[in-house]
Amino acid sequence: MSKDVLNLVIVTGMSGAGKTVAMQSFEDLGYFCIDNMPPNLLPKFWELVHESGTINKVALVVDIRSRAFYDEIFSMVSQMDEDEQEKQQKVNMKILFLNASDEELVSRYKETRRSHPLAMEGRLLDGIQKERELLSEIKSRAQVEIDTSDLTPRQLREEIFDNFHESSAVPTFHIEVMSFGFKYGLPIDADIVMDVRFLKNPYYIDELKTKTGLDKPVYDYVMNDEQTETFYKKLYDLFKYIVPGYKKEGKTSLTIAIGCTGGQHRSVAIAQRLGTDLKENYYVDITHRDMDKSQKKVIEDANK
Repeated sequence: MSKDVLNLVIVTGMSGAGKTVAMQSFEDLGYFCIDNMPPNLLPKFWELVHESGTINKVALVVDIRSRAFYDEIFSMVSQMDEDEQEKQQKVNMKILFLNASDEELVSRYKETRRSHPLAMEGRLLDGIQKERELLSEIKSRAQVEIDTSDLTPRQLREEIFDNFHESSAVPTFHIEVMSFGFKYGLPIDADIVMDVRFLKNPYYIDELKTKTGLDKPVYDYVMNDEQTETFYKKLYDLFKYIVPGYKKEGKTSLTIAIGCTGGQHRSVAIAQRLGTDLKENYYVDITHRDMDKSQKKVIEDANK
């Protein structure tokens, strides 16, 4: 996606049709998101976005909660269209309309025990039907309409990703591979923790003790062991099998923590190899939480 193209998505539709899930999905796609923007503020806001030059993707929820402002959205969108033509700016604007059947909306409101914004003191169904009438015009202008009646939140996310994700955009799924030392505590944000303290420890080799798993002599010492190679093949096969399942279920990130005693040698080498191999199919970030801290302490102890 070119940075000189400004992308605006106006998220609207029936109350209870899934706008909260939609906004969370756009955040995962790298959009700057604002909920319940009054339509008469759209032109001024968009002007500020143009001037900033740093924001190129914006998603705005404009719905019936705007009350008195809602009737203005159609004219405001039309005016923005005209302004774009006059300025000859590259702006890609789309309206996403989220819909659902009357029966499903009634069921959702009954389940959450919330009041419909147009039926605070009247029948729920009357409020839904009144809202549907008020939204008919903006619905006709929508480039994308998604009926969420039979969709789970995960399926709605997938629909939004399919319609609005671009290959050059922020990845919708990424993996964090982290090494750590058990002596410094478990990482609280880890989804999966692997303990590699059973592998041969370079710490007890004098010439390797002060080095890290990023240094070739340590890396080779760990990886050239037959036990390590057998373990790593099984480990990598495991992640090749399970990672697609996490992605399919709608998870946007996966943190894999590889731990050894100090987080300096074995865990670093294994994490580095695993992260590098996973990069063939996924966006991966590799970090070594305790490596520098552990190395510093080892060097200090050796100089005493």
